[in-house]
Amino acid sequence: MGSRDYDEPVVSRYLVIGSGIAGLQFALLAADSGSVRIVTKKDSRESNTNYAQGGIAAVLSPLDDFELHVSDTVTAGDGLCRVGVVRAMVEAAPRLIERLLSYGVRFTREGLGPDAPFSLGREGGHSRRRILHSADLTGRELESSLLTACRQRSDIALDENHMGIDLILGRDVGWTGPDARRVAGAWVFDRERLTKRPYLADAVILATGGCGKVYSYTSNPDIATGDGIAMAYRAGARLANLEFVQFHPTCLYHRDAKSFLISEAVRGEGAVLINGRGERFMTRYHQLADLAPRDVVARGIDREMKTSGEDCVYLDLRHLDRTMVEERFPNLVRTCRRFGIDMATEPVPVVPAAHYMCGGVLADDRGRTSLSGLYAVGESACTGAHGANRLASNSLLEAVYFAEVIAQQIAAEPQRMQTEQTLFLPADPTPLGATMAPEVMVLEHDWDEVRRLMWDYVGIVRDRERLEIARGRLRSIRRTVERLYNTSLAGPELIELRNIALLGELIVLCARSREESRGLHYTLDFPTKADGQPHDSVIALTEPLAGENVWQPAAGGAS
Repeated sequence: MGSRDYDEPVVSRYLVIGSGIAGLQFALLAADSGSVRIVTKKDSRESNTNYAQGGIAAVLSPLDDFELHVSDTVTAGDGLCRVGVVRAMVEAAPRLIERLLSYGVRFTREGLGPDAPFSLGREGGHSRRRILHSADLTGRELESSLLTACRQRSDIALDENHMGIDLILGRDVGWTGPDARRVAGAWVFDRERLTKRPYLADAVILATGGCGKVYSYTSNPDIATGDGIAMAYRAGARLANLEFVQFHPTCLYHRDAKSFLISEAVRGEGAVLINGRGERFMTRYHQLADLAPRDVVARGIDREMKTSGEDCVYLDLRHLDRTMVEERFPNLVRTCRRFGIDMATEPVPVVPAAHYMCGGVLADDRGRTSLSGLYAVGESACTGAHGANRLASNSLLEAVYFAEVIAQQIAAEPQRMQTEQTLFLPADPTPLGATMAPEVMVLEHDWDEVRRLMWDYVGIVRDRERLEIARGRLRSIRRTVERLYNTSLAGPELIELRNIALLGELIVLCARSREESRGLHYTLDFPTKADGQPHDSVIALTEPLAGENVWQPAAGGAS
């Protein structure tokens, strides 16, 4: 089957790629039915979960009910939510919160003691207060608690500083018949040793998060390069709705601040957006004004900036009580103060930034993808829970809900990966004769160009002309990167560049195929919704692992 110049395979029942809340929650539940191996790109705490400030949505107040939460979610999703998925997720939320509490997660309460009611926040698009939070560092609290729980179990192994490269199919390990296209594992790169090895498993769970680093300005950490989505696409899995990139309206605008998010919960507590003239402007764009859904707020800010020529707008908290602001948002207050901004006495400069991918690897209501043995969860998945626009603080809820669903689904499946099957070892994919890594300058230039192209041509407001320009330039870059990948020794920078170049082109292709404005996708060529049944934008590779990628937009099914 080819040469084998790598360490012996790592074999486990389940392979989880990614260590955010989705991957960790799955691991804790699945370990009861088999061994779990988690691989994560950097430090295990480095994930989009860790940067989630707002919280997790759940109906816990007597003034709230499930139908209101479902309605708010479906309204934000603008016609593309799978209502059955949304309802199941919303109704499971109180039980899922109880499980998180059992792991030691500490949500902020209204008073002292374990029986004090939870402090429930409100964010854009929500008709009631239903956001549980841990001050303004909810993601960090969740990540820390679940990591601690995972490390206490001997049947969960965690490999830090490892990243997935490509999926291994059954045919690569000698399987034939229907199992030839089943996912059997993944090639994994060790970032410290600069080596790779195959990880084989009965099931692979993609929990790699989103692809915010495809854009120049993002709230995401550096690891968010869409690795899992790109890996799934190259293996032949179906992707959906990549055009729906959520831009968070309020990232701190400061030359020394890198991707620092000003939580939507700040507006939920009464902060308002003003322009450089001190005027509130969101009342011109939506009846909910500053609490409108994120896509509306981001477009409103974009319009204000383009009309005025100003570099930013401002978030105004001066009318709010200082003590409340400091107690509710201690991390925001500290961070802004570090940049010379007093949130309580001066407007905070903000701009939109790429924040969340509502599309991803197409998954059904059990988390199953179009490839047997491959599951997707969290931001890397498109489950229909978010539709065309994610409702604030539903992402952490979706992650823990589908982690549970997938764990229940695969526990009942027969064990396939036996130790003796490691005799069928996959061929080393390193190109023959590759001895040199590409020049850093080349990688940095292409990396920057992809991100600038996406920001300038595939941003908050789009049109066909800009998309065509972006498509041509991105395809040229992607082909260059693929040639480098196929002729050089790949390092982490080249692996990530390969993924963001691919994801950039796929986002453009999905955006071109949607001839309407819906949710997060707004195009000047088609400024209204199309008539008829809303549909998903589905795209797949016609021939997995083909030498030159052939694009096949698949027929979109009704949602």
